[in-house]
Amino acid sequence: MPKPALGRGLGALLGGPPAIGKPPPPASALGAALAPPPGPAVDSRERVQRVPLDRIRPCPLQPRKDFAPEALRELADSIRERGIVQPLIVRERDPHLELIAGERRWRAAQLLGLSEVPVIVREADDRAVLELALIENLQRENLNAIEEAHGYAQLIGQFQLKQEEAAAKVGKSRAVVANALRLLKLAPQVQDYIRAGRLSVGHAKVILGLATGPQQQIAAERVIKEGLNVRQTEGLVARLQARGTGAAKSGAGTPLTPDAHVTHLENKLRERLGTKVHLRYSQGKGALEISFFSDDELERLLQILGISAD
Repeated sequence: MPKPALGRGLGALLGGPPAIGKPPPPASALGAALAPPPGPAVDSRERVQRVPLDRIRPCPLQPRKDFAPEALRELADSIRERGIVQPLIVRERDPHLELIAGERRWRAAQLLGLSEVPVIVREADDRAVLELALIENLQRENLNAIEEAHGYAQLIGQFQLKQEEAAAKVGKSRAVVANALRLLKLAPQVQDYIRAGRLSVGHAKVILGLATGPQQQIAAERVIKEGLNVRQTEGLVARLQARGTGAAKSGAGTPLTPDAHVTHLENKLRERLGTKVHLRYSQGKGALEISFFSDDELERLLQILGISAD
């Protein structure tokens, strides 16, 4: 299935299409990485340099923070046998070189104790580097859900983008970006469980129905300890919500606190519409509130709902 168009201006950074009719340069004695899934296209007209490994530094803008040790060892074994066939992409940051793409290869080369690696030096500003790092990782599906969410938040916050603009940069829908960002509302420990693969995104979406960090952490730990599925987690969240409601002051009136099934429906509406949704329900009555933040977003929502603005 073809990928959507990537961020504007990335063609220059990525080097454009390779020159036709020119064979790739031969691998050297040290060689280069048995290519993991292909990264940025390398223009064969560009000059590949060999530089000391200790001159290269990781990029602080890289959204991917977790690198599985076993996968790195497998890549290192491939490099030992065949070399690094795809140069690392770097930019000048005197006196060092900063990685734009190829951190897995760089880490694997460190495991092997290589003294030099092949690189291509390019000019790139922070926005282009962050876009490229996100695109490279998202297209390979190497980011965990929390890293992905932080990457979107960084792209939006650092460059003052709207969610629609950030989504377009990485070839995703606005709904995908909005739903990923919601995970950052979870308690830090719950985010760590997702990052470590102990808690699924499906479970996390249900746990988001709890308003406080301590409640979210209690729910997450119960899910992990008891091996609850998503439906069972809905029941757990409903009980925790009821406990919180029972502790409220009686003189405040009857709150329209949703049960777990209403929370689940609210989450499905939020995912479908890609915006903030609040569903209040009590004894067959309630209200559905759909938020929008621009005329364009209102038009998008109307199109999803099949309503003409005319």
